This record gives sequence, C-alpha cells and structure tokens, in this order.
Amino acid sequence: MIIQYLIVFKEYLIEILPVLAIGFLLSGLIHEFVPSGWAERHLGGGGIKPILYATLIGILLPICCLGSLPVAVSLHRKGAKLGPVLAFLVATPATSVTSLLVSYSLLGPKFAIFEFFAVIAMGLVVGLAGNMMKGRARDPLSPVGQARDPVCGMSVEVGKAARAEHSGEMYYFCCSHCQQAFEGNPGKYVGNYSRQIAHRVKHVFRYAFVDMVKEIGPEMLLGLALAALVAAVAPVGDFVGAHFGGGLGYLFSLAFGVTMYICATASVPLVDAFLSQGMNIGAGMVILLVGPVTSWGTILVLRKEFGGRILTIYLAVVSVMALALGFCFSLI
Repeated sequence: MIIQYLIVFKEYLIEILPVLAIGFLLSGLIHEFVPSGWAERHLGGGGIKPILYATLIGILLPICCLGSLPVAVSLHRKGAKLGPVLAFLVATPATSVTSLLVSYSLLGPKFAIFEFFAVIAMGLVVGLAGNMMKGRARDPLSPVGQARDPVCGMSVEVGKAARAEHSGEMYYFCCSHCQQAFEGNPGKYVGNYSRQIAHRVKHVFRYAFVDMVKEIGPEMLLGLALAALVAAVAPVGDFVGAHFGGGLGYLFSLAFGVTMYICATASVPLVDAFLSQGMNIGAGMVILLVGPVTSWGTILVLRKEFGGRILTIYLAVVSVMALALGFCFSLI
C-alpha cells in the first residue's frame, strides 16, 4: 500500500510540476509588471464585465488548477475583486485548448462544445456569487500607504517594506537586495527610478519561486498528498458502471471529482473509461466540470486566503452548477 501511494504521488508530481512552474512564473510576472491600476480597472469593478474578462482569460491560459492558484492570489493582491478571482479559478483549470481537443477526439463534439460553454456559465455564476460575499480576504495593495522602490521601481507597501533614510528622507524597498544596493550608492538611485531588466527579472523569479512557494506551497503539497492518498486507498474499478449507471452516478461523480485531483486533460480518458462501463453521460460531464476545479490544493489555499465561509460557498456553487449542467447535458 505504501509503495502504491508513493507511485501515485510521484505520478501526480510529474503531471503537475511543469504547469505549476508556469503558474508560479506567471504570478511573478503579474507581480512585477502588471500595474495595480490595470487589475483594479479591468478586474476590480462591479458587474459582470470583470467576471467575464477573468473567465475568458482563464480559459485561454494553459495552466492547471494548482498552477492557477498563485496567479489568482497575485491578481487579487493587485486589486482584482473576489468575484473575478473565483471565476478565474473555475475557468482556468476546467478547460484548455488541449483538453477540448482530447474531449473532441475521445468523447465527440457534443461533449467538447457543451463543456466549453458550461465552464463559461460556471465561471460567471461563481464570480457573481463571489462579488456578493464578504470574508476575511486580504485587502489588495492600494495607493494609500505605498511608496516606490528607488532601485527597481516597484510599488511597495510602506508598512511592510524594508526602509533606509538618506538626506532626511525615508526610502522604501521591496526586498533587502534593493535596500543594500541603495545603501551602497544612494546617489545612483535618488530621483532615478531605474527599471533595469535584469534586476526586474530577478524579482520575478524571487517572487514566483521563493515568496509564492513559501506562501501557498505547503497547502498545495498537502493537497497533492491527500489526493494521492484517496487514489491509493480507494481505487475505482469495473463496479462503477454497474452501480453508478443511473442517478447515483451524479453523486458518485460529484464526490469523486471533489476528492480527487484530476486535471482537465487527464479527466477526459477517465470519463471515457467510465462511460464505456455504463456511467450516465451527465455524470461523466459532472466529473469533467468538478474534478479540475476542486483539488485539495485549491480547497486549502482558498481557505487560507479567503476564509472558510467563502470556501464553503465556492464549493456549494460549483457543486450545484456541475450537477445542474450535467443533468441538462444528459437531456440533450
């Protein structure tokens, strides 16, 4: 059993590490190069437009559920409202060009087309629900209480930034490296907000693979460990078709999708196997919609960043939407 668990855990790591690295890198690029004003302007307003933007951006990005987490956290800290952030977390992992092509090939065009529009609908509904919630979500950085790092030009929060005094004026820095560079030669940076590309690239990688890994890495690793545990000790076999071909298939698919980590592309052959064993097509659609967006990593990070109440509502809305859309698909 232990060997089987380690094998499953290794397979999960091999599967998600590349896309997870992409997600962390994107979070670093957002943190360094995306102005707070852009996120506030396009994703920080009320109404459906920011949610639609976040949903469409999420569909286009080729990253999985875990890879989308650092990107979503960075967008929120840049000024995106909770609704667009939650919509992004639904749309990004639930579908991709690759998964749609695989779905078209294995399951047929009806599955692929319905899945695409179902994900958009889920993102919009979850986003609208998110905009109505109030939780302990961290406040995004705002212009109040901010200063510009004279070395790299990054906007930093005054209360948490490193600082140094020069000629009676206080300067604030995004990290100790910028502080040391400034203290070594203040005249080089005073009045000159240099944006040297090499320095900024270093900040991208530091934020992506040091700061963000420390921030949400433990929760994501624990999420993978839990998913591997479920896969190792609760395998599913040929009994699925015999026992879950009717209405119970929806409940099984929902429970299976919530407890298992299944990326959008990998879930397609799994659903194809279940359908070949007799599973209801609507229940198969539920797995495609729920599996990629409710990993243990997502659950743990959402709880840490936004609180248990928002996590509960997120899971409830996703579950209800997936069941409703799956049932609608079975009627087509």
